[in-house]
Amino acid sequence: FFEATRDEYYRQLFSVSSKGTWQDWLIYFLNGIAVQSEDALSRAERINDLLNKWKLQVASAASSVPVDIVEHFAVNPYLTIKKIAEELGIAYSIAERGVRKLANENIIQQIGDNKRDKVYCATEILSILEEPAKIHADVEED
Repeated sequence: FFEATRDEYYRQLFSVSSKGTWQDWLIYFLNGIAVQSEDALSRAERINDLLNKWKLQVASAASSVPVDIVEHFAVNPYLTIKKIAEELGIAYSIAERGVRKLANENIIQQIGDNKRDKVYCATEILSILEEPAKIHADVEED
């Protein structure tokens, strides 16, 4: 918000120092916080919806590991098999099967060409996190 409304930011800041217009500054600043919060909430809801969809997609009576791995993406869109095995307290081979299931379902993709310590990414989540903020600034001019 503040980057998108940089000119207004500096105008408001100058007005505070030259005219003491603290109330206008606070309104502008709190509006910025509200706008950023709405954007963050929208992203969180979309990520949560995606995680729930993936959990249903990979759920099976045979193993809960793919679902457990999907839950990892709420914290970090990147993973390695070794890290998942450590975090879930499971054997490397079991983590590898879970990761393979997610890759086969096109939920994750391998990043880079590493032969060892392959890094995988939930690219749809990364896209949501990296998209430009949807800022609808309602800035009043004097």
